[in-house]
Amino acid sequence: MDDSARPLLFVTGASSGIGQALAARFYQDGYHLALVARRTSELEAWATARGLDAARFRIYGADVADVDSIVAAGTACIAQQGLPDVVIANAGISIGMDSAERRDLDVMARTFATNNLGLAATFHPFVAAMAARGSGRLVGIGSVAAIRGLPGHGAYCASKAGVVAYCESLRGEMRASGVKVVTLCPGYVDTPLTQGNRYGMPFLLQPEAFADRAFRAIEAGISYRVIPWQMGVVAKLMRMLPNPLFDRVFQGRGRKRREE
Repeated sequence: MDDSARPLLFVTGASSGIGQALAARFYQDGYHLALVARRTSELEAWATARGLDAARFRIYGADVADVDSIVAAGTACIAQQGLPDVVIANAGISIGMDSAERRDLDVMARTFATNNLGLAATFHPFVAAMAARGSGRLVGIGSVAAIRGLPGHGAYCASKAGVVAYCESLRGEMRASGVKVVTLCPGYVDTPLTQGNRYGMPFLLQPEAFADRAFRAIEAGISYRVIPWQMGVVAKLMRMLPNPLFDRVFQGRGRKRREE
């Protein structure tokens, strides 16, 4: 493929887990990459280890919880590589919380700053330009944890429910522009984010398997998808459970680890 004809992916949280797997999958399909993470040295090591063509990627250091930082990364991407075809707001954190603990309120604030404000700030530099061009895909990474609140997961569940609602709002705003807004809700994926979980994780996927299914959904412009589909069924059943039954089912379930 002629390099000038290659589409461009901008993805946050690219130094590990889902973000890195998505970057690899899009690269495999011929995309140029704009890779964003706080840990740029890890990204550089990964790109070198995989033998990525230096002409096909750039690395941008940014913290999505810092609005000016991530907006600057998006602006730099447009200046240096052009307007992306796909933007994936993937960066996120997941930390257990207990509202009885004062310091956990700070954890909640940090979770919202990263998972919600950080997502909107990731999209910000590209929204108007994509609308003017009449094409593009803005992809928000939610979670099946958005479907129902789980004990000890208040910050994460609330933030991911916010991702789903925000992307739905943005989708309506962008509908006439030709820009697609895609919401992907992973189930359990074997990444550093989940490896410390103290409970069963049904239908656990490897990051590469998730990335392959996500790539197809993004390319098709699917508005909303749970991956894997089995977790989508589980999530719908959970949503249908009456509150008293739901509460009994999850009573005593292991909680997400809090910060030490």
